[in-house]
Amino acid sequence: MKDSFFEKVYDVTKLIPYGRVTSYGAIAKYLGTGRSARVVGWALNNSFSSGEFIPAHRVLNRLGILTGKHHFGTGSTMAQLLENEGVQLDGDRVVAFEKLFWDPSRELS
Repeated sequence: MKDSFFEKVYDVTKLIPYGRVTSYGAIAKYLGTGRSARVVGWALNNSFSSGEFIPAHRVLNRLGILTGKHHFGTGSTMAQLLENEGVQLDGDRVVAFEKLFWDPSRELS
């Protein structure tokens, strides 16, 4: 079922460059379903059982906040993964979110 929406979300998420971040909404917009940001989140919540590495830690809410952090085992794992890539955080918010933002609609067109 390679063409499922979840698989499409995973394919886009795997393209997010190391040290960059995007939003659930940006992925939804790129996939032509701009109002389905929550479904993108659900897909990424299920990515841990996909059998392959999906860098879901690079996907944040539209404000650069780590809203999905509780899906990473511990509350600090998502932050640690981002910090390991050089992404600076202030609490649960990415510092310089706009500068690090990767927009698939621009980058993949």
